[in-house]
Amino acid sequence: MITLLTTPADRELVITRTFDAPVRRVWEAWTRPEHVRLWYGPDSLTMSVCDIDLRPGGAWRWGQRTPEGQEIVFSGAYEEIVPAERLVYTENFEQMPGADPVRVILAFDATPDGGTALTSTSFWPTTEIRDQALAAGMEAGVREQYDRLAAYLKTMARTG
Repeated sequence: MITLLTTPADRELVITRTFDAPVRRVWEAWTRPEHVRLWYGPDSLTMSVCDIDLRPGGAWRWGQRTPEGQEIVFSGAYEEIVPAERLVYTENFEQMPGADPVRVILAFDATPDGGTALTSTSFWPTTEIRDQALAAGMEAGVREQYDRLAAYLKTMARTG
């Protein structure tokens, strides 16, 4: 499957990917720390923190460590939760304190063949910040991460 990144408007980034797994399984993989720890981020990094308080106003924090020991941490708060359908949350890159957060709308839609179309629509503080993130290698990282999620979803199917 192809992970597609597009920039349909000035501050917007849309990431789409279809997964060969039912919506409930993709939702669980995305919202439960014991699953997120096993697929999130590039394979070269080690998950160092994965906290999820899945409720409106609840916080989340996902961090990784490079082989050199550098921490890369994202965090935010959940604004809206519709189980197995939609998540709306803020996202901060903790290595840039004081920066305005990115607002993300994550939609989980069933496909006719029983899979899941996942659409992440993010609204960035400025077009320049969005474009800097893309230029810094975000696209390759997202593609690898979604490939890892697709592989992990297959292991979830085998284990129940």
